[in-house]
Amino acid sequence: MSLPLRLLAVGLLSMTLAGCGGDHAPLPTVEHVDLDRYLGTWYEIARYPAPFQEGCVTTRATYSPRDGGGIRVLNQCRVETLDGELREAEGRAKVVDRDTNAKLKVSFFWPFYGEYWVLGLGPDYEWALVGEPSRRYLWILSRSPRLDAATFEEIVGRLPALGYDAGPLMMTLQPESP
Repeated sequence: MSLPLRLLAVGLLSMTLAGCGGDHAPLPTVEHVDLDRYLGTWYEIARYPAPFQEGCVTTRATYSPRDGGGIRVLNQCRVETLDGELREAEGRAKVVDRDTNAKLKVSFFWPFYGEYWVLGLGPDYEWALVGEPSRRYLWILSRSPRLDAATFEEIVGRLPALGYDAGPLMMTLQPESP
């Protein structure tokens, strides 16, 4: 198994185990996610550092329906620079909370699944805040490679109430246009 695949496997195992235990208060999600509106491409604006994303820039995720149900996930990034080697990982997601559609499980390496919870969502699905119960992982996503400063600060301002610290956030290098 290549190093990127090993890192991905370790990261997913960590995400799977992350939901086990911990002394955090329950993590609230958004009230409802319209999955049809959520599908499409999301650009990573910022994230908590994660071994399975080591060296990734221009990170984006594309969600689409899978034949037979569920969601196809295609994560892509460039290594180190805007024109670096393209790294891709294809996975699948399944909704685990049908009342809200805000709690999903994602797998890039069967049989391991990681928690993917939508914690915040722009009114027009222009941005999303995604995390998981242990608070070890966090992503700020946008429909475009850039997010205006006021919106970014408003999202970051929500973190303490969710039990997240803004300190570990790292900005993701993105091109000027998609």
